[in-house]
Amino acid sequence: MPAKYLQQTEKRIKKDWYKLDLSAIVYPTLQRRDFSAVYRLSVTLKYKIDPDILQRAVDIAMKRFPTYKVAIRKGLFWRYFEPNRRPGPYVMPDIQNPCMPMGFQTNNRYLVRFYYYENRISMEAHHCLGDGTGGMCVLQTVTAVYLELLGFFVTKKYFVMDVDAEPAAGELEDAYMRYANAKVHPPRQHEKAYRVRGTKEPFYTLNIIGGTLSASEAKKVAKKYGVTVTEYFNAVLLYALLQKQEKEWHLRLRPVKIAMPVNLRRFFPSDTLRNFITMVYPGIDPRLGTYTFEEVVTQTHNFMRYYINEKFLRGDITTNAATQTNPFIRIVPLFLKDFIVSRFYASVQDKNSSAGLTNMGLLAVPEDMKPHIERFDIYMGQPFSRRTNCAIITYEDILTINFASSIVEADVERLFFRKLVKDGIHVKIASNRN
Repeated sequence: MPAKYLQQTEKRIKKDWYKLDLSAIVYPTLQRRDFSAVYRLSVTLKYKIDPDILQRAVDIAMKRFPTYKVAIRKGLFWRYFEPNRRPGPYVMPDIQNPCMPMGFQTNNRYLVRFYYYENRISMEAHHCLGDGTGGMCVLQTVTAVYLELLGFFVTKKYFVMDVDAEPAAGELEDAYMRYANAKVHPPRQHEKAYRVRGTKEPFYTLNIIGGTLSASEAKKVAKKYGVTVTEYFNAVLLYALLQKQEKEWHLRLRPVKIAMPVNLRRFFPSDTLRNFITMVYPGIDPRLGTYTFEEVVTQTHNFMRYYINEKFLRGDITTNAATQTNPFIRIVPLFLKDFIVSRFYASVQDKNSSAGLTNMGLLAVPEDMKPHIERFDIYMGQPFSRRTNCAIITYEDILTINFASSIVEADVERLFFRKLVKDGIHVKIASNRN
């Protein structure tokens, strides 16, 4: 089997270049020496990782993903991806501070990194390549090839791709442009949200606080409140942020809002492995009065029902796409686009939320892969500013919640997990802090 795989060489790599998708255009403009839009996905197996076999699995699997085996280049008006034929990406021992800035010139220009630690395989990817769905396809396919190199058979379904098959055209498309066809461009609403005050950590430090709990326990509690698990966790985080703001000195109260990505594949059929998400901002305005947790849950539930549907999301896609199709914007030089977008994001967009939360939900894997897997983890990565990002994923009955922040204080995380425990959910906490 390995020989058959390794025969699939350069013919896997297409000769054409790839445009950045609608979301990917933004991420490189935010690139700084101390920040890259990088996320991490991890799978923990039931036995120790062999790094040599893992490297072979990465070499084999990466040829199946032409939009991940790329380098980013600058044009006069836009950035683009070109096939990367350099050696790599190379498997490395894991590090204490994940999701470190990813330079476009480093790592042989690859925008993905693979790590191992004892039983764990981790993949980090720059968000301009794709979202968590695409990244999970890469990670699970690498894991499946790794298991096959060990002599196990893995069915090709769900997130596991057949490395002998050519990528389908739908996997490579910018799905946003196919669905940007609403008849109006709904306006954006921007109001400065509450920002967590904290002591900035030294450069290259990312604090991780993770909680492991029973998915069935979380579902039972969410059902008690009459909401979904995602709505419940959003409400808990909003409530923690409300408590945090109330305890601080403040000249005036501000709305508390969460930036939550929505997987558009749930509403618009697409096989794309690139970005296909949009952001919604559930929130609470404490200027209207004091909220009980039950009221926060109700408002979060109603917000989700009102905004997360095909009609509103199509309008959001259309509004976003208008910036790319505008004839004037198209002819603006790239350096000017970068300046305008980065200033707008730093001064307006980033201040539109108090924290981030993503939930990949219940993860599906082939049945013959399950005996080898213990758990999955997801990390949103380094925040653009002083805040905390929360990422959730479920495998079987193991639900993992990972907070990532670049500040010393962990008040929001503490309030979040205290509420879970108060609601009867048993949580095991771990951290990369001393």
